[in-house]
Amino acid sequence: MTAAFTFPGQGSQAVGMGKGLADAFPVAKAVFDEVDAALGEKLTATIWDGPGETLQLTQNAQPALMAVSIATMRVLESEAGFAVGRDAAFVAGHSLGEYSALAAAGSLSVSDAARLLRIRGLAMQKAVPVGAGAMAALLGLDYETAVAIASEAAQGEVCQAANDNGGGQVVVSGDKAAVDRAVEIAKTKGAKRAMLLPVSAPFHCKLMQPAADAMAEALAGVTIKAPAAPLVANVLASAITDPDEIRRRLVEQVTGTVRWRESVAYMAGQGVNRFFEIGAGKVLSGLVKRIADGAVGVSVGGPNDIAAARDALAASA
Repeated sequence: MTAAFTFPGQGSQAVGMGKGLADAFPVAKAVFDEVDAALGEKLTATIWDGPGETLQLTQNAQPALMAVSIATMRVLESEAGFAVGRDAAFVAGHSLGEYSALAAAGSLSVSDAARLLRIRGLAMQKAVPVGAGAMAALLGLDYETAVAIASEAAQGEVCQAANDNGGGQVVVSGDKAAVDRAVEIAKTKGAKRAMLLPVSAPFHCKLMQPAADAMAEALAGVTIKAPAAPLVANVLASAITDPDEIRRRLVEQVTGTVRWRESVAYMAGQGVNRFFEIGAGKVLSGLVKRIADGAVGVSVGGPNDIAAARDALAASA
């Protein structure tokens, strides 16, 4: 198997995502119905009709993106013959996408994934008062340089690498003043661009510890099965299958670095040459091209993508 199934994270959301699939395929519509039932509200109405500001709220965007990813996965299974256990060497997801990956691989139920992501989104938003934290993208610098900049900028506050996305794109996160300092330092260290991101909280840093504690409690009460394909964990950039370790790494992920560059490189090193991005957007497919020479990223998010995905899977066999 030379294919990996990957699942996008926050920032890929858009009003209307997944509606074409739900209209065309009952298996996709059933996923959205299941998520609505699990949350006890019509999240689907927000996903398809907006407003965009409501969809972008962390507690909505996270379960919404998972719903679209799993709806897409179900269509790939029913219409294109995809089977995670047979066709995927690995599954992986960017931040919240890790929950989508686990749901796709049968490790988490869709209902549990929806409820966990609602808890996660609310807890991450609550962990730090609005305006007290920040995140910034440092472009054109390698990871080691970005880590050194974050360390220099901290000055007793929190500033750490939150996302190592690859292609010279590293996101730092922490206290607002420290992140501001990191942006200025990066400009003197040769960054092509250094800019604050329009986010409502400083994700994936030590300030998120209250959210990690909330997730430890929430995950303790949920059944996690061994996934049908190994999960390449964000915090490890290597594969795991043990349910207890998966549970532990999901908690660590809240405050830890999303090691996406290393994760893709790990999968490529294991022979993966086709990375299917299942769900909204095309961010991960773009990153694949920058990280793994010769690898192909295949974005699947709408009805018109299904046939091409089937052909790409056949080519990777």
